[in-house]
Amino acid sequence: MNRVFVFNGPNLRRLGTREPDVYGSTTYDDLVALCRDTGHRLGLSVEVRQTDDEAQLVRWVHEAADERVPIVLNPAAFTHYSYALRDALAQRTAPLVEVHISNPAAREEFRHTSVVAAVATGTIAGFGMMSYVLALQAVAELLAEEKA
Repeated sequence: MNRVFVFNGPNLRRLGTREPDVYGSTTYDDLVALCRDTGHRLGLSVEVRQTDDEAQLVRWVHEAADERVPIVLNPAAFTHYSYALRDALAQRTAPLVEVHISNPAAREEFRHTSVVAAVATGTIAGFGMMSYVLALQAVAELLAEEKA
C-alpha cells in the first residue's frame, strides 16, 4: 500500500468553526476521517497532519522528500508568501498536489498568487472538502502511471 502525506497549514485545525461561510461546517476531525477513508478506498495509506508552524511544515516536507512520499498539501496562508516552504517543496521526490477548500482566485486579491503552484504537480481548489478527495485520486492515478 502506497503511503501519502496530507499536510495542512495554519488555522485548518479550526475547521467547522472558522469562517463556516467560506470553509463549511466540516470539522478537522471529519476531514482527517475523509482523507483516511478515501485513501483506504484507493489503496493508499494516508497520514494527515496539521501545523500552524512554518518550520514544522518545512521539516515534514523534507521528511517526505527523503522518504519519496507523495504529498497532498493545503498550505493555507503559507500559499501566498512562504518561500521557505516553496524551496522545500522544490526538492520533492514524489507527486505533490496543492489543495484548497475555497477557490483562492475568487477571493481577496492577496490570495490570487501561490508561490507553491510552480513546484506542484497540480492544484485542486474550490471544491470544499471534495478537493482533498480529488487530490488523493490524482495521487493514486499518478502512482499507478509510475508503475505501468
